Amino acid sequence: MKSRICVALALCGAVSAQAQNVTVYGIVDAGIEYLTHAGPANASLVRMPNVTSSTPSRLGFRGSEDLGGGVKAVFVLESGMAIDTGMLNYGRRLFGRQAFIGMSNQYGTVSLGRQYNMTFHALLDSDILGPNSYAIADLDSYLANTRSDNAIGYLGKFGGVSFGATYSLGRDGAGPAGPQATNCGGELAADSQACRQLTAMVKYDSGSYGVSASYDKMHGGPGALFGLTSSAFLDVRSTLNGYVKFSDLKIGGGLLHRSNTSAASFTSNLYYIGALYPVSAAWVVDGQFGYLDVSDSANDAAIVAARVTYNFSRRTAAYLTAGRTINHGTSAVAVSPGATTIAGSAQSGVLMGLRHTF
Repeated sequence: MKSRICVALALCGAVSAQAQNVTVYGIVDAGIEYLTHAGPANASLVRMPNVTSSTPSRLGFRGSEDLGGGVKAVFVLESGMAIDTGMLNYGRRLFGRQAFIGMSNQYGTVSLGRQYNMTFHALLDSDILGPNSYAIADLDSYLANTRSDNAIGYLGKFGGVSFGATYSLGRDGAGPAGPQATNCGGELAADSQACRQLTAMVKYDSGSYGVSASYDKMHGGPGALFGLTSSAFLDVRSTLNGYVKFSDLKIGGGLLHRSNTSAASFTSNLYYIGALYPVSAAWVVDGQFGYLDVSDSANDAAIVAARVTYNFSRRTAAYLTAGRTINHGTSAVAVSPGATTIAGSAQSGVLMGLRHTF
């Protein structure tokens, strides 16, 4: 009797394993960089970055279960880690990059939890250097964390057209350390608009070219950073982006308009263009230029960056990347995340590293 029960349980386990698909994946990426004009002493610095090198390191679990009738249950749990120390990034959260569950069918996916919002999806194809240590995210630190806590999301694709939206009840509960507008958890009974965020996106991809547009509105809240200390204050970003391919050459660029209505109200336009070209099966060269124009202000900034990657295999690569930020007025944009520089100065960086995906 006992043996028959054990066999039955084993068969049930086998059926369950076949119905559910779980993938463990990750990236391990580390490098060493040299920076000029770093810190208040305006000295040079050699360090190992802990936020990103060519791409942020991570460990993730992705799964789905076929529920029949074309419907699937899906989930993602993804941690971000600092390879230099082994600590967790994104506010020291266990699953700081993504943590959501959802349902999907031919009409798209509905998801609940911490997830990429639509600004991320809109920029994905046009931002050539993306999460590279030297890139346009230096000019707007929010671009390094286009995720929303407590979010309800929808993303669908119909032929070449994709569109989606997210609505967050509280954008980012991790603070005070972190990228733009952290320490804004929201979900307050006394202030229903605190830290709420709405994002929306529409995109068209043909394979040889694509265009996208997005809208991202975030309310401030009590204790939030970067001047967004009231739910009446807004930080709104709108993007228009695109890319085109000429055989192996890819060119991408766009515009990000920002309107901040905090106590230190301002508007700005971030223009960027980049290109990627695989010289051979192993060698890839890409680069980017970005310019941040702050309206009615002398505090503009620019970045130019380039990268050369050698792929040892499909999973392992070495890279050399260099960048330079140029600041005007009181702008003090550092060329590398987590670094500092002197207002009105220029800063250069060179980073060499190794990346493995699994």
